[in-house]
Amino acid sequence: MEQKNHFYKTMLAIAIPVAIQNLITSSLNMLDTLMISSLGDITLAGVGLANQVFFFYILICFGINTGSSVLVSQYWGRKDTANVQRVTGFAIALCTGFGLLFTMIALLFPNFIMGLLTRDPEVIASGSRYLQVVSLSYIMTSVSFAFGTSLRSTGAPNRPLYASIVGFFTNAIFNYLLIFGIGFLPRLGVVGAALGTVIARFVEFMMILWYTFRYKGPINASFKQFFNFDQTFIQQYIEIVSPVILNETFWSLGQVLYNIAYAMTGTESTAAVQIVASIQNILFVLVRGLANSCTIMIGSSVGRGETEEAYDLGLRFIKIVIILGIIIGTSVVLGRDILLMAFPSLSPTVRHISSQLFIVIGLFYVLKAFNSIIVVGILRGGGDTRFSMFMETFAVWLVGVPLAFIGAKFLGLPILWVMSMVLMDEVVKAIVGFMRFRSQKWIHVIK
Repeated sequence: MEQKNHFYKTMLAIAIPVAIQNLITSSLNMLDTLMISSLGDITLAGVGLANQVFFFYILICFGINTGSSVLVSQYWGRKDTANVQRVTGFAIALCTGFGLLFTMIALLFPNFIMGLLTRDPEVIASGSRYLQVVSLSYIMTSVSFAFGTSLRSTGAPNRPLYASIVGFFTNAIFNYLLIFGIGFLPRLGVVGAALGTVIARFVEFMMILWYTFRYKGPINASFKQFFNFDQTFIQQYIEIVSPVILNETFWSLGQVLYNIAYAMTGTESTAAVQIVASIQNILFVLVRGLANSCTIMIGSSVGRGETEEAYDLGLRFIKIVIILGIIIGTSVVLGRDILLMAFPSLSPTVRHISSQLFIVIGLFYVLKAFNSIIVVGILRGGGDTRFSMFMETFAVWLVGVPLAFIGAKFLGLPILWVMSMVLMDEVVKAIVGFMRFRSQKWIHVIK
């Protein structure tokens, strides 16, 4: 009984701050979508597609930091502070490098990037204006992400949470002021939305730095401690983390292609996808919190050499997420019209399409939640990053992407059926992922 209570206490201590932080971020995205939806379907579609660039970039950073959290959790499990600091430093360096690349591309070639995502000239124009400005937030966001991941993995999940709370209110206030124009401030529309995001990311970035270096802890380190890499460390980092980075890169590219396929079904469908995605992100905050908790707890167990405990932890997380997935998925299907009440400015067509898409999202919710725990929580937590990369890449590129374009381009199906076909990749991942979990071949102790 005491062991069971310890499990739930540890799980919730990590999962709740992460879930709240994700809720804040997702609520912010929904708030952006809500405010921008009042500017019309074209602007909403443009911003949604422009954010695919950020989505692609941040998922690469997610791969870097999730892979790093595997190492940090195992090193922290045996109190190896020096390597915790070096892993954090390497993650910061990689995120900054990718951030510079994506920022320059977005600043210099916004029309070209938008032209790859849609052929609608009005959507391209709107999205390009947003993309150029919002790209200034990319590096700050990723460095905050790197520090926040290491803080959570070493037992300080509340500090990045506080920064996110302040960032949320900053973004909400400046978005409202700059999108609609209040007093002496001009009405900037889509550019105002981008500026609000940049200001909020800067505030969050400064708070993360303050929390990191104001208080004593394993992440409060000098420049030399962060960036003291040797060949052995770099080889080990690449071996564990590179499959996760490749995994997230290929997966996020697949998601971008899904959105290109969705855009082929019409501007209204593209707008509906953005509405549904903004709410779906909120619906997944608890699952993401559980997945992060699972990664850290399993990583710590494996780092201590307690492999049987790691398997038992994985089984417990699977049971929890299946029950949670059924409850939330059913609620989405039954309460979809209530969810759409948050967007009063939607056109009747976009509202109708969104309602249909929520049925699909609700039916597949439990599978997506299950796969999140398997891939992000269990396989990565156990150091099985290479297998999870091959599994996800296979499911997205050999199942999801072909079905997306078969449905949208060749069969000319409506968005409802195209999205349903795409989600067959979740079925494949669930089957293969559970077989891998049962085999226990995913447990790898890092020396």
